[in-house]
Amino acid sequence: MDRSAAPTKRPDGVSAQVLALRHELMQGAMRPVATFALAVREVDILEGRDALWAIVRRPGKGSLAIRAAHLPGGAAKPRKVRADPGETCRIDLEGPMGAQTVRFSVADAELPVLRLTTTLTPAAPLLIPFLPRDLYPLGENDDPIGAVGRVEAAQRGLNTGLIYFHLDEPAFGSVLYVQNFTALADYFAATDTTPDGAVGGEWPELGYLRPSPPQSGTPPVNPLPEGKATTISDALIVFHDDVASDGQDMGRRFIQMLGAAYRKLDLPDTDFRDWVSRADLTLRDLDQADEATIRHYGHRYAHPYTDAEYPDIMVQMSLIGALHDFAVWRREPVALEAEFMAGLGKFRDAKLKTLRRYLPNVGKDKDKDAVDSWYLYHPMLNLGRLALDGEARAKRLFLGALDYAIKAAHHFDYAWPIQFKVDDFAVILEARNDDGLGQTDVGGLYAYVMLQAYELTKKGQYLDEARAAIDAAKDMRFELNYQANLTAWGAAACMRLWRITAEDYYLRHSYVYLASFFHNSAIWESQIKAARHYSNFLGVTCLHDGPYMAIYECFDSFAAFERYLKDSGPDLDPAARMLISEYCRYALHRAWFYYPDALPADCLATEIRNGHIDAALSFPLEDLYHDGQPAGQVGQEIYGAGAAFVFASRAFHSVEGEHFQIYCDHFLMASERNSAQSVTIRLDGGDGCQARLALVRRGRARLPDFTVEVAGGDRIRPTHDSDERIGFTIPASGRITIRWAKAKDTA
Repeated sequence: MDRSAAPTKRPDGVSAQVLALRHELMQGAMRPVATFALAVREVDILEGRDALWAIVRRPGKGSLAIRAAHLPGGAAKPRKVRADPGETCRIDLEGPMGAQTVRFSVADAELPVLRLTTTLTPAAPLLIPFLPRDLYPLGENDDPIGAVGRVEAAQRGLNTGLIYFHLDEPAFGSVLYVQNFTALADYFAATDTTPDGAVGGEWPELGYLRPSPPQSGTPPVNPLPEGKATTISDALIVFHDDVASDGQDMGRRFIQMLGAAYRKLDLPDTDFRDWVSRADLTLRDLDQADEATIRHYGHRYAHPYTDAEYPDIMVQMSLIGALHDFAVWRREPVALEAEFMAGLGKFRDAKLKTLRRYLPNVGKDKDKDAVDSWYLYHPMLNLGRLALDGEARAKRLFLGALDYAIKAAHHFDYAWPIQFKVDDFAVILEARNDDGLGQTDVGGLYAYVMLQAYELTKKGQYLDEARAAIDAAKDMRFELNYQANLTAWGAAACMRLWRITAEDYYLRHSYVYLASFFHNSAIWESQIKAARHYSNFLGVTCLHDGPYMAIYECFDSFAAFERYLKDSGPDLDPAARMLISEYCRYALHRAWFYYPDALPADCLATEIRNGHIDAALSFPLEDLYHDGQPAGQVGQEIYGAGAAFVFASRAFHSVEGEHFQIYCDHFLMASERNSAQSVTIRLDGGDGCQARLALVRRGRARLPDFTVEVAGGDRIRPTHDSDERIGFTIPASGRITIRWAKAKDTA
């Protein structure tokens, strides 16, 4: 389906708010309050009949009107007051509703960014039944009805409060609006609301619609407190000169603009997480807990959830792949990997020459022939990883399933349904909803599998298949994402194709996958209900319209982005590098809260869809919620247990002959032992961003004394110092040298 086909157009109908703004602008009825520059644009602050407006003008190319403050009943004369450092302008207003302050700041180091932060101090306990949206593109003569453009992406559910659009006539350019929900925690708490789908709108009335109780016979009863300054809006608006273009340019532009907004946010702190200890506990429970595994045909298989659901191939391969990484990292075999590998042959259908989802003895309550499209390919991805690592059995199973994998791709013309019959390709469920789209990002996963086949065999047909799958989704734009980790692997496939072919088309196409991935992220920290007990910052909802973040998609995306970054080079857009690195950094921090022993007991679900929750088992919950719903409603994931192994094997690095490990929440792009007592590492995260480094005690020997230096020789002071670890905050990009004294006596 060609997502570029929908034309830009004028609105079919408009609200009274649009007409009122149009009337005031065309009558010249607004009073000037202040003006300042924003790169090549001008910002006029104007007092209207019931609002304070910021009009951003690009001379001769249109304008954008932003409602900076809503003033029902009007206001006394707005007063421009002294701005604090970092602010460009500050306006105080008094009205019947109370006192409001609007702070404006601008930045144009990368792309022009305008930030508007509005606080309200109510004159009485204030109920909020309705506040209008705040963003209006303007056409010629400041007429919002004459503006021609299109919204490309808007907030989904409780993800980032953003809207991304372009104003084409006049040729104002592209705009990304981000509402910083982190700053609005007091508003949500006081009004007992959540910002679900709060940023969006219908052209030309766009932006943020503050959440309020449903309009019904029951009025709101939760007021903003009298006399307390409450932030009711913190908007960041990023501008780009270019207007409509192809999907690749649009994807890269979105990533660049989102990166510019991200840099202006106050980011939450991260904590050190001992994923090695968590992995050891998980390995123990996988091996010893009766709820974790079951025996069939003389082999051992993992349950998908605690003592629930039938073993399936995706679950087995997810665990095998993670256990393999952990075994390679610790340089000794893990017995469970071999046990699980031994039973894989029972999933193989010799007639179809593919791997079935279920074992032959699956219960009658399951359709043994049904398979989700991604279930066909994701086990192959993990088999391919093992095959490339020299595992002979994995190689045989992988190569033996390739012909069927290609046959399925050709049958569906690289546009896979949600679910089909493995024996005859009959479609069980075509689309995810009434948009007619199936599993739109499976083509990216399939492309990565084909590239593994190409690397193993050097046969050109597999490279051609990878190209065809990526090309088939070229017009999907922001509809590309179906499931977060599949989208991440699609980005990795594009990057790998670029490395193999040297064709810029594939590097550029990777930005389309990244844009779709980060469109579904939550770049805010929720304090709503139980969410105050865990972090959701930069979490990505599992599905394009999913209500929760999921541990499996979290760590599998982390693994995909490791491959993406390690295949990249200096040509990678800096904003893409930064956002991916930041996602992975926060994943290491945030994923800890999926484990039930890390949450208060009253945060855990009591009604559970699959199995049960046992906080004594070191297996993660499937689901956490931005709005603080009970965690683990879907179940406690056995197949998500690979998280600890993946995180431990990427974030912790042994030093030969020493009794400590280096922990870093960014991938080490290089590491060099300079001498017996020094090592230099290189990070390649976002310029100006920070990373967490720790030297972690392993074994009984005491930690030595350390010095940590940046490339220029400046030393970094520790931020944490204990018998178990010494922590540092370091630049996320560049070379870091770690030196240590001779080991101290054994404790």
